[in-house]
Amino acid sequence: MSSSASCAGWRHDVDLQGFNTFGLPGRAARLAVVTGIGQLAQLMRTPEWSDGPRLILGGGSNVVLGGDFPGSVLKIELRGRDLAAEDADNRYVRAAAGENWNDFVGWTVACGWPGLENLALIPGTVGAAPIQNIGAYGLELAERFHCLRAVSLDDLSERTFDRDACRFGYRDSVFKSEAGARWLITEVVFRLPRRWQPQLCYADLAREFEGQEWGGVQPAQVMEAVIAIRRRKLPDPACLGNAGSFFKNPVVDPATLARLLAEAPDLPHYPQPDGSVKLAAAWLIDRCGWKGRRLGPVGCHERQALVLVNHGGATGADVRRAAAAIEHDVQARFGVRLEPEPTFV
Repeated sequence: MSSSASCAGWRHDVDLQGFNTFGLPGRAARLAVVTGIGQLAQLMRTPEWSDGPRLILGGGSNVVLGGDFPGSVLKIELRGRDLAAEDADNRYVRAAAGENWNDFVGWTVACGWPGLENLALIPGTVGAAPIQNIGAYGLELAERFHCLRAVSLDDLSERTFDRDACRFGYRDSVFKSEAGARWLITEVVFRLPRRWQPQLCYADLAREFEGQEWGGVQPAQVMEAVIAIRRRKLPDPACLGNAGSFFKNPVVDPATLARLLAEAPDLPHYPQPDGSVKLAAAWLIDRCGWKGRRLGPVGCHERQALVLVNHGGATGADVRRAAAAIEHDVQARFGVRLEPEPTFV
């Protein structure tokens, strides 16, 4: 059945398969593409707004769709980006929530405003980036974050969130909590350093510049290296459905690490500032024999065990089944609990 549109901007009975990078099937009772805050106010005055649950979609790159969604879906396509302000130490660059993240990173580098290049080619939108506190190759978004603007889905009140208010954690923020979920992010401002230095300590990235003087490396070179590494290791969602890294790297206490190292001395591990230790989830999954292995239409990618992929025809239930099997095997062998990164809808 094809979707139909209402005068308020709602389209009814909408196919969501093209709105999630996993390519999972499902239909929304209604969907509206939001291009302005005024439009959101109009939608909130319609009877449909209070009929069932609500789902906010950006690029759909961090979602596991479980099937049909019985409520209202807002597809955020707010656009705009500019240099909001600058001082002696930083440039403050602003982007609307619907801007494509990788395009935004490329634009900042092209403008001569580096600082985000380690986060290149991460799928999704600017508005989704703080929710997940995205990170890669030695950098987390929180390190470059200044503030964001959000609007309440309850009463359209607006609020500015600074870094403390966002309560950033490892792949986490206040917006993943029940209280934070009522806010729709409309724009984000990043603090980019004028005295830029390349961050190349992450092993894969360091190898790209082996033999070079790091002081002479340019931002565009770092961005190109990150893109090249990601393309070598990770599948393109346009060719093979996936939601990027599916599991968080587990964090354990020193006693647990000591136990694990006694059994597996080559386990990659990374000390954290609070005394805890982060483990490599991909290594744990690989050691359990899951790299390249399938369970029905879902499996771990052949080059990166941390990425679950849709080999064709998968449903949300298939993804859950594969994820649960992987979690079980890692828990059984290592006594470590894996936690998924994507949101299950």
